[in-house]
Amino acid sequence: MTTAPAPYRRTADAVVREFGGDASDGLSSGEAARRLERDGPNTLPAARGRGPVVRFLLQFNSPLIYVLLVSAAVTGLLGEHVDALVILGVVVVNAVVGFVQESRAEKALGALAAMARTAALVVRDGAARRVPSTELVCGDLVRLEAGDKVPADLRLLRADEFAVDESALTGESVPVAKDTAAQDEAALADRTGMAFSGTLATSGSAAGLVVATGADTELGGIHRLVQGTGAVQTPLTRKIAHFSKIVTVAILALAALTFLIGVLRGRGATEMLTAAVALAVGAIPEGLPAVVTITLALGVSRMVGRGAIVRHLPAVETLGSTTVICTDKTGTLTRNQMTVTAVTAGGRDYTVTGTGYAPTGTIRRDGRDADAADHPALRETLLAGLGCNDAQLHRRDGWHITGDPTEGALLTSAAKAGVDGVPDRVATLPFTAERRYMATLHEDGAVYVKGPVERILELCEDAAGPDGAPVPLDRAAVTARAEAYGGQALRVLAFARGRAGGSGLDEPPPLTFLGLQAMFDPPREDAARAVRTCHDAGVQVKMITGDHAATARAIGTRVGLDGEVMTGAELTSGVSAERVQATTVFARVSPEQKLRLVQILQDRGHVIAMTGDGVNDAPALKQADIGVAMGRAGTDAAKESADMVLTGDDFASIEKAVEEGRGVFDNLVKFIVWALPSNIGLGLVLVAAIVAGTALPVLPLQVLWLNMTAVLVLGLPFSVEPKDEHIMRRPPRDPSLPLLTRSMTLRILVVSGILLTGAFGLQHWERAHGATAEVAQTIVVNVFALTLLTYLFNCLSLDRPMLWHGVRRNPWVGASVLALIAIQALYTYAPFMNGLFHSAPLGAGAWARIVVIAAVSYVVIEILKYVQSRADPALRRQGGGRSPLPAAGGREKSGAGGKPFGPEEEP
Repeated sequence: MTTAPAPYRRTADAVVREFGGDASDGLSSGEAARRLERDGPNTLPAARGRGPVVRFLLQFNSPLIYVLLVSAAVTGLLGEHVDALVILGVVVVNAVVGFVQESRAEKALGALAAMARTAALVVRDGAARRVPSTELVCGDLVRLEAGDKVPADLRLLRADEFAVDESALTGESVPVAKDTAAQDEAALADRTGMAFSGTLATSGSAAGLVVATGADTELGGIHRLVQGTGAVQTPLTRKIAHFSKIVTVAILALAALTFLIGVLRGRGATEMLTAAVALAVGAIPEGLPAVVTITLALGVSRMVGRGAIVRHLPAVETLGSTTVICTDKTGTLTRNQMTVTAVTAGGRDYTVTGTGYAPTGTIRRDGRDADAADHPALRETLLAGLGCNDAQLHRRDGWHITGDPTEGALLTSAAKAGVDGVPDRVATLPFTAERRYMATLHEDGAVYVKGPVERILELCEDAAGPDGAPVPLDRAAVTARAEAYGGQALRVLAFARGRAGGSGLDEPPPLTFLGLQAMFDPPREDAARAVRTCHDAGVQVKMITGDHAATARAIGTRVGLDGEVMTGAELTSGVSAERVQATTVFARVSPEQKLRLVQILQDRGHVIAMTGDGVNDAPALKQADIGVAMGRAGTDAAKESADMVLTGDDFASIEKAVEEGRGVFDNLVKFIVWALPSNIGLGLVLVAAIVAGTALPVLPLQVLWLNMTAVLVLGLPFSVEPKDEHIMRRPPRDPSLPLLTRSMTLRILVVSGILLTGAFGLQHWERAHGATAEVAQTIVVNVFALTLLTYLFNCLSLDRPMLWHGVRRNPWVGASVLALIAIQALYTYAPFMNGLFHSAPLGAGAWARIVVIAAVSYVVIEILKYVQSRADPALRRQGGGRSPLPAAGGREKSGAGGKPFGPEEEP
């Protein structure tokens, strides 16, 4: 059984017969009702989201949380109900923080469905009526006018000067002129005999037969792509998840080993269970989720001030990991506002300044402003563009146009020259595929004509000279000038004038050629600079568009994206991943091809940031490691699929977002390097006590106190630690590298060893000199607290000393130090704390010994940092330092496959 050709490949009459429709009277109401019952409504199925209860319960879905829950259960069974409740309280607080900060439920499918809901003018029983678009069925006859949203996929039966803005679906920046002719195989953007659901009619009128509804439309195909695109873990979440698994396995193995050793040495099972619980609680970094969340949340807050709204917290960090930015062209790198940049009239060339629809700018010749009154041919050319025009220019929250963007550009170019006063129009010959020009007759008898250069030249007998007087028409010169504009990817329109012989306009009178206007969709002002900055930061930028290759190449060159251009057809024809990676501009790309491009780059190990604003961008936005949507021009589907929304639609904001992301990651790494010695050290102290056969040096509740007070209070300054001033001159991190490098791991182990030696040794010494168990345990807790305090200054920079400078540049460091001293004094001397945590007051001698251990730790780590930086200068390029810059902005290195990664020691 052979499949029937697609509707755009068959004649309109054949499609009407196949779908059992009627090209004049439409379906009967009864038949429409039967088809609606059979096929279902014209809607996109909404995705089921997780409810609040499920999302809250998922906060407990972590190996580390499982260990804490088991520890709480064991503690409760041992009769230590207060300890058990405190552990459970910590778990619940972490879950609440995660739940509150979790990103909004994904609503991309709902947004796509909302786009498809509109009213439609449909012919049934021979009469036109408006019905909800949800009630349309295949075979319905639909009429469209300018401004209507297309309610379903239609095979056009009639098209009168009809054009459709398909930029949200295909990325094509210019409205597509439609006709009714059948075509051979064509890309989505080139199917002129079709009008697609969710697009917008910009001019003319049409009638079409519904050939697909709901999920079967092209919009529905994108819906399926979004539905089949799973959420992608960010580099941070992947690393944290891997880290959590390793820590969980290590904790369980160590706790089991501790319990087994103790029992074999003749100690009671209850005591060993308590020791195992203390070990588990001590080794788990309970403060890590809170500090990670706070750091990301503060990054989100700073991003709002930079014109970006982050919908998913890990997206802030992901930007810092980005190795490739895949950006849409229309509305992202460009303004999505056609702009006339050049005019040729009377044999003279003029340039037009200014961009967008704002009538600010001038027309210049030979570097000087040109007054239209002194250039008659120029004035007539602009007047023709003004008169032969159906668009409207208006000012509301900036300058906007109603109608065709090309005609809007003609209004703006005339306004820049101060040209106005076109007599009222009395007749029009609209543009059609057969006519290939538009002509207007005005009250003064003037006829203005515009259209493609070759067609207008066919209609002209002579040309206007510089002074407006007729001169012989040099067709070769005009054609050559038009081709030169075309070589710059400018869209060229030709203009002519004539005098009507009567009151009607059945066809143009003899015409005089006036000139050319060349236009394009200009890049945003900061786009080229932002692309340069991304390159300096080692981040590749790839432009993806639905436009033709020549247009894409010209825009790419203007914003600094030179090199090979690849079409969507080439992308799906088995091209090598190496060539895809080397290409900077992709043209005529469909939504499926855009999604495929992202997947190819991700398979090469890249971290992808994808920007876009249209419905066609939604699947790729969701697939990318971070999706970035445009806030003003972006569709709801794009925004709801994205992780971040740029409020000003400014590509340059991504540069600041990448900088913020790198700073966030640096601070998180600093915190982890600082916090882990506490967890490892506590575990080692407990194991040492079991092996040595001594009393437990610290209790589970005291361990929890350390993790939730000292660690959290001293960890908060990392959330607001200022960024390295040269952070955007570093290459991106290699996403395949672990969270912690070898040098960092060595520092963690050294500090853990100091804590083990100092805490366990001092506890043993104090007990040997008659101290009570409570005093010895209090000393252990304070050894950990004060050593973490001095180690905080070690970790403010990973490559150089930062003692007083760290306090001066980050006031929260001093505040946290004072807060910790006050909290530990309360823990040590307050009677109610002594009763709750089994702590005891200490004397001056004990404090002196504790301070010596903390000071020794600071000095040892500073010496280690110096030795490491001398042995490996690459360490000086890590976050937190003011080290010399890598050559060429850090682009001298590259990872596998040519990826621009940083030094091996980059976290």
